[in-house]
Amino acid sequence: MIVIRHIVRFLIIFFSLSSLDAQVFSVTEQFALPNELSESSGTIFYNNKLITHNDSGNNNVLYELDLETELVTRVITIIGATNVDWEDMAQDDSSIYIGDFGNNSGDRTDLKVYKISKSDYQSSNVVTAEIISFTYANQIDFTSNPQNTTWDAEALVSWDASSLVLLSKNWVSGTTSAYVLPKTPGTYVISPLETELNANGLITGATYDDNTNQLLLVGYSNPTLQPFVWFCESIEDVDILSGTNTFISLSESLSFEQIESIAYKTNTVYYITSESFAFGNLSDNAKVIELIIEDSVLSLQGGSEQYQNMVYPNPVQHTLEIKDDHVNTVEIFDEKGTFLYRGRGSRIDMSPYAHGVYTVKLILNNGSLLIKKIIHN
Repeated sequence: MIVIRHIVRFLIIFFSLSSLDAQVFSVTEQFALPNELSESSGTIFYNNKLITHNDSGNNNVLYELDLETELVTRVITIIGATNVDWEDMAQDDSSIYIGDFGNNSGDRTDLKVYKISKSDYQSSNVVTAEIISFTYANQIDFTSNPQNTTWDAEALVSWDASSLVLLSKNWVSGTTSAYVLPKTPGTYVISPLETELNANGLITGATYDDNTNQLLLVGYSNPTLQPFVWFCESIEDVDILSGTNTFISLSESLSFEQIESIAYKTNTVYYITSESFAFGNLSDNAKVIELIIEDSVLSLQGGSEQYQNMVYPNPVQHTLEIKDDHVNTVEIFDEKGTFLYRGRGSRIDMSPYAHGVYTVKLILNNGSLLIKKIIHN
């Protein structure tokens, strides 16, 4: 019976992964944000513009950014709102949502999401907000504990017609939990959903595309500012972290970066914004970054078969083979996103690693990233 259960489990994992083609990730810095957006913290893509805001202590305004001219073309003031710590944005067909739930010290008792009408937004530069207030059901201690709290959050998505989902920024463990919050103005007590993610860092932004049922989370390691993306798919119901979650390090492409938000333009094109930072002897400006995710079969014209078979065999028992004609660097991560291997070899010994599912990241000579899931058994 033990053997049968093992075989059944293996088949379930194998067929769930077989539906995932290798994907190519292209990461490109587009331009530095204007000075007034040096603390950009949340963003959406709407009406062919990037809409963003700054975080704590800044004005209660949204900025409309033209990606062609790289300039702010419109500023919208939100009446009935205070920017205590605005951290992310989400949207649906009729509304824009602004998450005022940044809580780096864990002591806030005024957490909320501001809801504004898109029709109002389109017709005026002054818009009145409705308020969705909430508290965490499990929080009983509100003692200030800067950058050492589990009650911070910086990511927000629209899930369906009636629900938002916010994702925590856990300074203590680096995990993230998801919470459902109604879209109807009112006051709510919220509890975490069943599945949490060992994020391997601080989650600072999210975007969800209900057409593809794909969730992308962005963040960075603490305190080293190594940026990353979690690509989440095959999501089961509103338990938004319950599907297949793939960790993608962006440090090779971006080096140090305090990325704060992500917004989808299409199911393959995403925009990331970063905040200016000073870290030891390092500093950098806030910027817009373009992330492109495509199936290699579709994106690598004339060479799809070649790229599809660059990592084999799958499943692998002992030695993983890499066709390295187009590969600069190989990296391997486990299911939790823990970094395990970096090198340039064409043969990788998998024997030291436990049986399970791994992510292989190939950094190609043209700068693109090729991501592939493999099974080690």
